[in-house]
This record gives sequence, C-alpha cells and structure tokens, in this order.
Amino acid sequence: MKSLCIALIAILTVIAPSSNRAVARLDLNKYAGKWYSLYSIPTMFDKGTRETTTTYTLNNDGYYNVITCAKKGEDDEVHTYTSKLFPDKDNNGEMKAQFIWPIKVDYWIIDIASDYSYVVVGHPDHKFLFIMSRKPSLDKRVYDELVEKCRAMGYPVEKLISQQHKG
Repeated sequence: MKSLCIALIAILTVIAPSSNRAVARLDLNKYAGKWYSLYSIPTMFDKGTRETTTTYTLNNDGYYNVITCAKKGEDDEVHTYTSKLFPDKDNNGEMKAQFIWPIKVDYWIIDIASDYSYVVVGHPDHKFLFIMSRKPSLDKRVYDELVEKCRAMGYPVEKLISQQHKG
C-alpha cells in the first residue's frame, strides 16, 4: 500500500500543472509604453473586442495610468477606456488593475521577454490571460511556446481568442 501511495504521488507530481506565479521582478520603466493585445481569454469588460492596444504610463506615484483602445464587433469606431495598474511593492510582477474605483483585480505578469518585446498577463485563479506584444504580430514559434507554457500553468488555452490585428 505504501508503494502504491508513493507511485500515485509521483504520477500526480509529473502531470500536475506547473506553478502559476508572477515574475519576481519587472523593470517598471521598460514595461511602460504601448502593447498590442494579440490573444486573450477575455474578461467581461473586453469580450467582443478586437485590435486592442493598451498604453501604460508610469506616473510619479509609482503606478500606471492605463489607456486601452479597442474596436467592438464589426464597428470600426475605436472605443477608449482608462484604468490604473498598481505594482506590488515586494513583487512588482504582481499587480492590481483598477477599472472601477474602488475595486482592484489581480493582474500578474507571468512571462515576459528579456527585451520586453512580449508579455503574458494572467490571474492567480486563471480567470483571464493576455498575450501581448510591442508589435501587432508575434512569431508563430514564440506564440506556440507561450501557449504551451500557459497550458502547463493550468490556463484553459483552448479559450484564447485572436484580437485580429492586421500586420
């Protein structure tokens, strides 16, 4: 019986998802700027959007002022939304997004390129996922690798939706 328990624990350890956690350190100045949201498991706020871009401006108080621009449905009108993003003081890869005062939502940087050319944003409970790039497209090999990493972390990657950027 003891051998069976040890074998079961070993199997579960191998097939269990890898840890879903935020990156430990983020260069807040490098993260600032414009990002193209290329693929997402959308939140209730951005379901049905396309060609979404988000611009993060780090202010003197240590948080980001955020401007998100997106088109909805077949409409070509660009809709603009403002929010705030608050880095955690101890682990700035763990942030809190504030779309409506006073409510804040976990917003974790779970992967980022060393040159800050792409980023993956997730949630501790796998509620949403965003794959973003500094350009309106991402190399397919890089995309495939990011999707596999996210799958290993337990994200339902089959729910990823393209933001339909041209370019």
